[in-house]
Amino acid sequence: MTGQEVRLQPGERVDDLLTQQLKIIQSDEVFSFSLDAVLLARFCSVPTRGAIVDLCSGNGVIPLLLTTRTSAKITGVEIQPRLADMAQRNVSLNGLEDRVRIELADLKSYHETAGYGAFDLVTVNPPYLPAASGDIKGNPYIAAARHELFATLSDVAGACAKLVKSGGKVAMVHRPSRLAEIISELRAVKLEPKRIRFVHPRLDQEANIVLVEAMKDGKPELRLLPPIVVHEKDGAYTEELKDIFYGRRSELQA
Repeated sequence: MTGQEVRLQPGERVDDLLTQQLKIIQSDEVFSFSLDAVLLARFCSVPTRGAIVDLCSGNGVIPLLLTTRTSAKITGVEIQPRLADMAQRNVSLNGLEDRVRIELADLKSYHETAGYGAFDLVTVNPPYLPAASGDIKGNPYIAAARHELFATLSDVAGACAKLVKSGGKVAMVHRPSRLAEIISELRAVKLEPKRIRFVHPRLDQEANIVLVEAMKDGKPELRLLPPIVVHEKDGAYTEELKDIFYGRRSELQA
């Protein structure tokens, strides 16, 4: 898949995105995608058609990855103008303008534009830390990626509930330390957790990532899926991670 040449801002570079025929503009000063985003894009239950929205979209990595799994229309929502511009250039770079659009918007009010229940799937990789916790970095982009400066976990859950249709799915990647809060916030807006999967750095280490998928208006029935282990004892990626990270498989095994 080839797109058009795009301009680069100072400090930006173009990287390969896994082994798919995708490229991605990144910047260590502003935004570089992480394993969390890749796992979320491979974990979520993707409709073959319909509409998907990715909240807190950053440079658009999740929408780009989702194009390898579905022909559904995909929207990325990002509140920071520089990141939204980077995401739009990533769409153009990969020639995906007919499948992906980027919206500069606040997720808390995006339903007013998109409409209630407009999407079959909502994905979100939100900031993991409350605004009042820890040391907020001086770089505003890094600070917003780590801390809930623009939206709390409650705001994120509420936005997801407004945007997803009844019976549709919401998939989130977060930190295990906030899992109880995540489940509480999701249930408060009629998003019933249906699948949870923990990610461990190594087999003998506790999980540092959790993947959660909920259904709008779903009945209580939760599946706890097998854990994902990222590294072998020698530090190399496990075979499952290599399959996912390097694009040999488009979705995680259930």
